[in-house]
Amino acid sequence: MRFRRTLAVAALGALAIGCAPPQASNDTARQGEETTGELRVWLFQEASNAAKEAVVDEAKAEFEMAHDGVTVNVEYLPVDGRATRFNGAFNDKASAPDLAEFGNTDLAGYTASNGFADLTADLEKWPDSKDLVPEVLDTATVDGRTYGIPWFTGTRALYYRTDVFTELGLKPPTTLDELTATARRIRAAKPELYGIAVGGKYQFALLPYIWANGGDVAEQDGDAWRATIDSEQARAGLGQYAELISDDICPPAACAQLTGSQSVAAFAGGKAAMTIGGDFNRAAVDAGAVTGRYAVVPLPGKESGSIAPAFAGGNLLGVFTSSKKRTLALDFVKLLGGKAYQEKMFGAMGNMPTFADVQDRIAADDEFLGPFIETVQSGTRFVPSTPAWTKIDAAGVLPTTVQQVATGQLDVAAATSAAAAEMNEAFGS
Repeated sequence: MRFRRTLAVAALGALAIGCAPPQASNDTARQGEETTGELRVWLFQEASNAAKEAVVDEAKAEFEMAHDGVTVNVEYLPVDGRATRFNGAFNDKASAPDLAEFGNTDLAGYTASNGFADLTADLEKWPDSKDLVPEVLDTATVDGRTYGIPWFTGTRALYYRTDVFTELGLKPPTTLDELTATARRIRAAKPELYGIAVGGKYQFALLPYIWANGGDVAEQDGDAWRATIDSEQARAGLGQYAELISDDICPPAACAQLTGSQSVAAFAGGKAAMTIGGDFNRAAVDAGAVTGRYAVVPLPGKESGSIAPAFAGGNLLGVFTSSKKRTLALDFVKLLGGKAYQEKMFGAMGNMPTFADVQDRIAADDEFLGPFIETVQSGTRFVPSTPAWTKIDAAGVLPTTVQQVATGQLDVAAATSAAAAEMNEAFGS
């Protein structure tokens, strides 16, 4: 099964150049680098870590066999405590690892701290990089420089109840307008159900609506960022999303406070006919009341046949700037983050690979994955790559805006104008 791909050919042209092997040997190390000894690795601890450890242990054994005198030491960090550990490592080189896993939304702040090495030139020499999905590779890039290999990605699509759609004679919506109409019709016919479960605090369901309408939350001009959430297109998208949080679809009293996890839980529990969920939500849905009675399609865009751009979540593997074993660290990043081990991680944990050819291969064996991979390959988007976004996100600027509109506190124009002002203060513009 081959999916439609939107390739940034010009951007990737350089990445196809070069013939360096996936694992550069230690004799290519830069002058003064250490080529033996302990290689320190930080990875995130999962709720159930055994499957991840098994794959990583296999990579460790392979790496140590190929690199005489090298021992790979992996430490698993709790995700919630990552800020303290990473900030400490940036300020104290002695406590820093050589390489680490980190979230792509943390990248801008980490590069501002000069925490991770620029790998742009290294990836240009890595043949496998030509197969990285361009928009996912963008999540590893700040100001034109790439700081890591995308280890896995995650996107969202539209889950729907096949039994409800069959009973009511409905077809999956092909546009966002159809989605609203379908959700309203379901709620009218079955008032015990939400037409679609979405929430005022579900930012990653909101963003595709803004992008599909031709808007964005902010734009970059040189080194400066400026909010565009108050543009005509962004207002149209936010208003269209907020319309779903209404009494005749998903009542504000119940849905204005819903997060993404809670929205998916409502669907899984049989309380909704649709929701916007990720490939990573599959286990939760299968464990719920709707198992065996749902299907997934890409979240549609404004025009029939289009797909709403999804947020490209995921984690990266990068090399610490302070590492004295840069070449060794990069070798391990390319091994663990390469095609073979991304496919192993998918088999162990369900993590979506970031190479288009690997995505196509796994989708051929699992129909469920098709809509998510089609979404990735049709073009994803990302939040502003600036440390200021961390402040904006923590303040809940966009969720607050949706809630104000959905509950009738403010109209779309007033709410987005207030959001833009708050965002521009954070941007310093």
